[in-house]
Amino acid sequence: MDAIYSSEQIFTTVVVILLIGILYSAFKILREYERGVIFLLGRFYKVKGPGLIIIIPFIQQMVRVDLRTVVMDVPSQDVISRDNVSVRVNAVLYCRVIDPQKAIINVEDYLQATSQLAQTTLRSVLGQHELDEMLANREMLNTDIQEILDARTDGWGIKVSNVEIKHVDLNESMIRAIAKQAEAERTRRAKVIHASGEMEASDKLVSAAEKLAAEPNAILLRYLQTLTEIAGEKNSTILFPLPMDLLNGLLNKNKQ
Repeated sequence: MDAIYSSEQIFTTVVVILLIGILYSAFKILREYERGVIFLLGRFYKVKGPGLIIIIPFIQQMVRVDLRTVVMDVPSQDVISRDNVSVRVNAVLYCRVIDPQKAIINVEDYLQATSQLAQTTLRSVLGQHELDEMLANREMLNTDIQEILDARTDGWGIKVSNVEIKHVDLNESMIRAIAKQAEAERTRRAKVIHASGEMEASDKLVSAAEKLAAEPNAILLRYLQTLTEIAGEKNSTILFPLPMDLLNGLLNKNKQ
């Protein structure tokens, strides 16, 4: 009797453990940012969640999918620009799953696939632009890369929300060349500004000469003003220009 009783206890214990295991595997709790892709005998059934869901053990299987935005670091890539300059560029990618069914069924590892696609797209897009565009038009390049990635990952149920180029690393020789180019550009601007100033000054001088020529006594007053300014500096020698009209008048008187 004791043996039979012990066997019944063992059998009951095993049954209770099996029931607890079945119930544990049947009830699943999904967080607000999670979804469960349910397969029925290996075939896609539906997407469930969030909250408490029930699946049939051994018949249905569930794969959890995180819907939160993933920040993915794109490793540094060696890029040759359109003007044959070698640079190293790295970026950061923001993406999230918007269709759990496609993310699980259409691609084996959607994060790894998105990362590899981002690296190749970064190289191909930047290779179509010159170095100056990489340094000055990052916003345009970010938008181009984001639109290409978003279109290509749409079949995987992935939404690429943003791409940001972080660093464009140049070698020392290219940095020196850029510095020389910037210095030459500043010198060119200085010469253009100086020439423009000379042009404006010449226009003002012509206008002043026309006004002085209209009134003969005006030039004499200007001479006297200049003499007063020179005398105030206490110079030992004063060179004062003599008007040609005065000389002509003296010469005419001598001839008479």
